[in-house]
Amino acid sequence: QVQLVESGGGLVQPGGSLEFSCAASGFTFWVYVMSWYRQAPGKERELVATISRTGSNSDYGDSVKGRFTIGRDNSKNTAYLQMNSLKFEDTAIYYCNAVNGGNDYWGQGTQVTVSS
Repeated sequence: QVQLVESGGGLVQPGGSLEFSCAASGFTFWVYVMSWYRQAPGKERELVATISRTGSNSDYGDSVKGRFTIGRDNSKNTAYLQMNSLKFEDTAIYYCNAVNGGNDYWGQGTQVTVSS
């Protein structure tokens, strides 16, 4: 059974930090490109960050460049998202995603609320 289980969301003040993890099971993790997406109320889902199979390459959405860092540990079947300097507009549900060819898996989502 394929699972992507996210953890680490919550409430944080502006300027604060959070780290997500996404624990994968039920598929061969290291052959999948891993990404984080987010969806804010009333908005479309947007790509936050993506990382290659080996972790050697990553890319970020313009709104998070320089503040967020994506990572992965293939030995632990886990992907990570470190979020720093959080802003009000980072409030959203964050989703972990795994893609390899025609296989496309999603986590259940975890809420991040940036509020003072």
